[in-house]
Amino acid sequence: VAGDPADLQSMYGLAGERRLPEFELPWLPGFAGSAPVRIGNDAVLQRQLDVYGEVMDTLSLARRSGLSPKPHIWSMQRALLDFLCEAWREPDEGLWEVRGGRRHFVHSKVMVWVAADRAVRTLEEEPELRGDLAGWRALRDEVHREVCEKGYDPRRGTFTQSYGSRELDAALLLIPRVGFLPPDDPRVTGTIDAVRAELGEGGLVRRYSTDTAAVDGLPGGEGTFLVCSFWLADALHMTGRTKEAEELFERLVGLANDVGLLAEEYLVDDGSGAGRQLGNFPQAFSHIGLVNTALALYGDERAG
Repeated sequence: VAGDPADLQSMYGLAGERRLPEFELPWLPGFAGSAPVRIGNDAVLQRQLDVYGEVMDTLSLARRSGLSPKPHIWSMQRALLDFLCEAWREPDEGLWEVRGGRRHFVHSKVMVWVAADRAVRTLEEEPELRGDLAGWRALRDEVHREVCEKGYDPRRGTFTQSYGSRELDAALLLIPRVGFLPPDDPRVTGTIDAVRAELGEGGLVRRYSTDTAAVDGLPGGEGTFLVCSFWLADALHMTGRTKEAEELFERLVGLANDVGLLAEEYLVDDGSGAGRQLGNFPQAFSHIGLVNTALALYGDERAG
């Protein structure tokens, strides 16, 4: 995160490396014939505005949890917000690291709102800190207004993947969790139902549609995305459908292998009538989803 905010990457090497050049290994067949096999990841070259919101949200949670803040951390957050005040209007590749061209992804804009909201809340709770409170409030309000105007389809009653798109995105399930809208807002419940109906498969959820020319710029389809299915469980719980959330959670836990590990995706039907794990394995994203959903559903019971 250090340095120019414009250079913030979505990922780094285990030792903090910035350069992760991508190349293919044509001599490796890949699992079950999956090809191409790639090393590295060109996503480090992409613009992903949601990352800024993730950083700001993480630091806000750390502060609220009692971790002692360092002076330079707030300076860094101010720099991130100064950058977002202009950059948020630009399209990006988004959370899913698409290779089909930049768009105004709704999830990216929502996470810009998160960045501004967390900065505003920090200043309101700790007024001795320096920062452009009025400017950040204005940014928060403007982003919220634009997303609700350009990222919502009133005819279908759902938010869409990007401005002007008819496609859906499972990342929209995060809207109530980050506080962009309350769980009982009709736009939230409508989005949950739409994602479940259009992206659902065998009770689980794909991250976006691959039935037509996919936004990711890649050929072929993919399985259901496990972290997205955990997001659905979270959203159901937040909107009062806790029994459905618990049933989905237990189903997801049951997909783990004999040592409790989850892959990135799950193929509901592999052609033989059975399902199997698919994609990167083990996948941290899936396990983070599992932990978060478990805490949301059962955290109060354990605390008691």
